[in-house]
Amino acid sequence: MAQVAGNLQRIRNGQRRYAITPRIPGGFVQPAMLQKFIDVANTFKATLKITGGQRIMITNLKQEDVDKAWDMLGMAPAYTTSNRVRSVKICPGTTFCKRAKQDSVSLGMKLDKLYVSQEMPSKMKMGVSGCPNSCSESITKDIGVIGTANGWQVYAGGSAGAHPRFGDLIAEVATEKEVLALVDRMITFYKENAHIERIGAFIDRIGLDAFKEAVLGDIETVAEPSATPVNISATAANPNANEPLVNLPGLGANGTQGLNLGDPITENSIIREIIEVYPNTIPALQEIGMGCLGCPSATSEPLSQAAAIHGFDVNELVTRLEKIRKGA
Repeated sequence: MAQVAGNLQRIRNGQRRYAITPRIPGGFVQPAMLQKFIDVANTFKATLKITGGQRIMITNLKQEDVDKAWDMLGMAPAYTTSNRVRSVKICPGTTFCKRAKQDSVSLGMKLDKLYVSQEMPSKMKMGVSGCPNSCSESITKDIGVIGTANGWQVYAGGSAGAHPRFGDLIAEVATEKEVLALVDRMITFYKENAHIERIGAFIDRIGLDAFKEAVLGDIETVAEPSATPVNISATAANPNANEPLVNLPGLGANGTQGLNLGDPITENSIIREIIEVYPNTIPALQEIGMGCLGCPSATSEPLSQAAAIHGFDVNELVTRLEKIRKGA
């Protein structure tokens, strides 16, 4: 199946419909660009949907119209995978709001430029709020920053959806530079050490103290990207380097997974276990429209259920994954 530069939204009576969600940094859109969205919707009988990430989704597109829609927008097609930085949600901040304590627009735009679309172990959302009212809902984002009268509070590990989690306060800093440095440390550590899991699940797995120990320090000295990753096996959460930090969700009492290395993949195999044991299968799963790898709900499904949701024959999918597993 050819890769489509959009997200599969639904399958009804055998007909697939897709959505594309172009970047709109900070939700600021000029009238000329807004007119292009309208033209696309009218041309392809699509629907426009304002998303929670301050973007405009164009949905109900036929597969053959996806690339044409990107052309009309004047944008390169975005071959999306879910395990990337999705968006940076930004409140008006001191630029537009009388209640704001800090310039969330400036900071949010810098984070957007640095990280949006960057590949991650799982999907990531960011939020920047100019005051504790937190109109950007920053405490429910994977990385959230909230302005105060004295500077910024930096959170990590928030999420909404089926498994809601408030972010953990990692540090309070005084300057935008310190925020950027700390965020870079957190992202670097997460990318180097996490499985296919969101930051909140990663923190729960290794422990908040271990996470803080790895990312805090003299923040001003790491303002440039690519901070040196820390070996989590040597942190206080795990003084014994040869022992696992904790069992992954879904592991049995003896520490073994339901699917072990060398086991065949079947229609009853759990998605989470497949991608943990055979990570080289991830591209094949994404090709059939599974844009939700890393989502706790999706990865707890058996392969048969995932195939049915995405309109793919499970036997054909098993055959494809087995070839990958065997290196064929």
